[in-house]
Parts: sequence; C-alpha cells; structure tokens
Amino acid sequence: MLRSHHCGELRLENRGQIVRLAGWVQATRNLGGLTFIDLRDRYGITQIAFNMDDRAALCEKARKCGREFVIQVTGIVAERSSKNPNRPTGDIEIIATELTILNASKVPPFTIEDDTDGGEDIRMKYRYLDIRRNPVKNKIMFRHQVAWHTRHFMNSRDFLEIETPYLIKSTPEGARDFVVPSRMNPGQWYALPQSPQTFKQILMVGGMDKYFQIVRCFRDEDLRADRQPEFTQIDCEMAFVEREDILNTFEELMQYLFKEILNIDLGSFPRMSYDEAMENYGNDKPDLRFEMKFISPDNLRGKGFQVIDQSECIRGIVVKGIESVFTNKEINDLTEWVKRPQIGAKGMIYIKYSTEGVKSSISKFYTEAELLDIAQTHQAAKGDVILILTGRKSDVLKQLSELRLEVARRYHLIPPDSFKPLWVLDFPLHEWNEDEQRFFAMHHPFTSPIPEDMHKMNSDDHHVIASIRAAAYDLVINGTELGGGSIRIHDRTLQSRNFELLGFSAEEAERQFGFILGAFEYGAPPHGGIAFGLDRVCAVMQGSTTIRDYIAFPKNNMGRDMMIDAPSEIDNKQLKELGLIK
Repeated sequence: MLRSHHCGELRLENRGQIVRLAGWVQATRNLGGLTFIDLRDRYGITQIAFNMDDRAALCEKARKCGREFVIQVTGIVAERSSKNPNRPTGDIEIIATELTILNASKVPPFTIEDDTDGGEDIRMKYRYLDIRRNPVKNKIMFRHQVAWHTRHFMNSRDFLEIETPYLIKSTPEGARDFVVPSRMNPGQWYALPQSPQTFKQILMVGGMDKYFQIVRCFRDEDLRADRQPEFTQIDCEMAFVEREDILNTFEELMQYLFKEILNIDLGSFPRMSYDEAMENYGNDKPDLRFEMKFISPDNLRGKGFQVIDQSECIRGIVVKGIESVFTNKEINDLTEWVKRPQIGAKGMIYIKYSTEGVKSSISKFYTEAELLDIAQTHQAAKGDVILILTGRKSDVLKQLSELRLEVARRYHLIPPDSFKPLWVLDFPLHEWNEDEQRFFAMHHPFTSPIPEDMHKMNSDDHHVIASIRAAAYDLVINGTELGGGSIRIHDRTLQSRNFELLGFSAEEAERQFGFILGAFEYGAPPHGGIAFGLDRVCAVMQGSTTIRDYIAFPKNNMGRDMMIDAPSEIDNKQLKELGLIK
C-alpha cells in the first residue's frame, strides 16, 4: 500500500508513530525555515511539516509541489504547537522524513475549496476536480449511505434484489423514450427503460413476491433541478398485498433511513386524498412544514365588485404575523411576481389587519365591517394579512399554490431542519387531454382502480370515467414527491378494458403489451409497488434544491455531459451498420 493511514485518521494517540500518507496537495505555506503542506484525500486533511534545518533538500522538494500535486509522504506523528480546532486532525502534524511526487498537476481551472470560484459549466467540464471538493464529495458519500441502508432494510424484510433489462421495447405512454437502433435487426429499435414497471410485475407473476432494485432509468424529457435524463430509482414490488401493506412497509423504510442516517424521528405519516390536497393547497405534493390552507372568502360576493362577482373561483391564504413588514413596496413586488407569465395571475387582492384598523386594495368596494367579517370567518387576527386570487378554478389553485410557497420563503415561515411527511392517496385514474381528445393514465396504464370505483370501469360515460379513483399513492416530504406507486391490475380482462378507455384498439394493446396480458392469464397474484427517486430522497434529506450533486457525472440543463462532450456525432460507418444511412 502507498499509505499506512488516510488523511483524516491520525490523532494525538498516534504520537511518535512512523506513518505513510498519500493524497493531493491542498495548499503549501512557505515560512522560511519551515514549509507546510496540507495533504488531502477523501477522508480529510493532515498537515505535513518540512524543516529546512533538518532536511533542506526535502524542504526544497516540498516547495516545488503545486496545488493538486499527488504526493506520498513518510514521517513521524507529532503534536502541533499551533492547533487547528476546526479540523479533526488539527492536534497533530507529520514531521516529514521522505517525500515522493507521484504525479504533478496543472494549475486547476477553479479552486478546490468548499466555496469555489468556478461556475457550474466549468465545474461540470472538470467534474473529476469538482468531486474533490467537500460539498460534492460529501453528497456522493451520503448517497452511498442511503443506498446501503436501503439495501440493508430491504434485505431484512426478505426482498430480493433482481436486475431487469436495459434494452426493452418502446411504449407510447409516459415520457419520451431514448431509443437504440438494433444492428442485428435492421429497422428495429430498443428503448431504454423509463422504469422496470412491466418486468417487476412479471416477476410477481413468476412468484418473486418481494422484489427491489436500485436501478438506472431513462427519460427523454425537459430538464429541471430535480430531473436528469438518466436517474436512479429505488424500485419495489410486492405480491399478495393490499394498499395498506405497501404504505406501512415503505413508511417504515423512510423512518429507518431518517433515523439511521440523520437520527431524526419522522413519526407517523398523515394521509390526504388528492382532492383534499388540491382544494386546500392547490397541488398534489403540499408542503406541510407551514399551514396556510386555502380559504374561500365567498362572502365577498354580491357586493358589486365585478372582479369578485364574475369570477368562477375565489381563493385566499391567511398569512400570520406579517402585517408590520407587508409594506407598499412588498405589496407591489408580490403583485408583480404573481403577474409574471410563469404564474399568470391578473392581480392580487390583499387585506391587512392591524391595530389601526383594516387596509385593503378593495376598501372602496367593501366596508370595514365587511372586511372584518372575512377575518372572523377565517380566523385572521391583528397582525395578519389575507391574500386573494380570482379567476378560473384550475388557474387559481395553481397560482395560489405558487404564491403560498413564495410567501413562506420570503417571510421565513418555513421552520429550518423540519421534515413533514405525507401520503397523498386516491388520485384520478385517468386525466383528459383536450388536444388529443382522449384519456391518459395519470400514473401509468397498469394502475388499478380503488375497489369502490371498480364498477365504473364498464361505463362509457365521460364524466363517470373521469371520476374513477386510482389505488395510487405518492410519498411527499416537505413539498417534494419522493416516490409513487399503486396497486396494479392483475386481471387480463380489466387490463384490456383500461387500455380501451385509454384509446388503444385491441390490436394495438396486443402489439404493445401482449407479453404482460399473456402473463396475466397464468395465475397473476394481486400485487402492487412503489418507486422512489434515490437522488431526490438524498436531496430532501439534506435540504438541497438540486439532485445534480448527488450524481457523480450529471448532465447539464440541455442534457449534455460537459466532461465527455456527449451526445456527439458518430461516423458514417457506424450509421451504415445500423441501417440509418445508405
């Protein structure tokens, strides 16, 4: 071994030991008769001391070591005269007796420090340097911990980790597929899996009643901070279960991960229907770290104010305790914020309740008594502000959801280091697409209706079909969907009917999904499952806003790997072999 210890290991109890360390030069300090090198590896930093009086040639050699040189040092562990309390190894240093330069380094294009001077593009181009920085290194190490503890938990519950194929068949539902041409079968294509959905269901048919896989998935979709074209799922499936069994099992998984890794007790997970989430919070992944449920101030109607009277929907939020800082400038800024194209509101109504009375943007249309009645109806007190949006219901719910989150961020209403989990249940099974004039599966076409709505599957009435609820569930923590799943259809007749409701002809369904329909004819057990985004779980656990740093080699927001410059062109010989050109 090139080292006897790593750079975060040595302590005062190692005094007098002869040790050998290897790593990267973090910094060099030339103090005349003494030269110091901070030597770094992934475990930490140790100070190396070179004495000009004792070993002049060795000291001169050390002074030639630039940042990020790779070196090996042999020396004696000694107590530091000037200790560094901010470093685990800060009580000791190594008095160097030997130095070997294992590899020189060019000057890095950005500083390898926690707070670097490198922009995102340059850091992604030199990702191997970025990984040396603590913020990135620690996130990758944290991701390993989450994956390791997940495997430990799943193994303790008798789940089998089983691999499924990466070269599969393209299907028309869901996001766009990445496709791969087949050289051996000219004109035909594989697709990279968006998830192992059908394979894990077939494993249930095969008797593998508890399956999981930490698996790479691929979706050719527009990218955001929490999305990548390739990502990793904790993918799970169970047979002979009902919804309650799955919720309990994976609630335990999340409780286990938070307790083992963060020493945080999540407690039990409340449950909320999709309809309740939409009505009270305007989205299906509400952040429960703060209250601000929507209110319906319908007693404002009928007073002659047309903006209110002619609106399909009036919704608002009560913001506690911000009246004193809710200045005219703040009002104008927030009004302009909701009017941005990304939000799309026409304006914002406010009512401020203070010791001096009531101030409102609609005071000329309502008496103070009428505005105080709104406060009393919706438990607003002195010091509170009510914000109201109006318009078409679907728009208002979405706009007010965004406003609720923005207000919480601006006025620091989100408690730090707080985690609020939630199960959202009973999603619609189908959603109507106006452009294509047909239903799409809200989750995927293999999701089962809840038992109470099973009879509606035989209806041809549009409104009845739209009202069918799915035996689906999402796990949400702090307003982020960590994962989702459902009880699956396991009967061929019901699955064929669902394909029919989604606009598939019998021939199309057979061509696309005949393999799973056929499997259902050979004793498919009742089954269901769930999948979590591994990188998203890590980001939420650490309060991060992006998943990129948890991925060793991520893509940028254009789907490019800046380090290897991919995607790239391929030569004509390969294209001809694949039958893509003549």
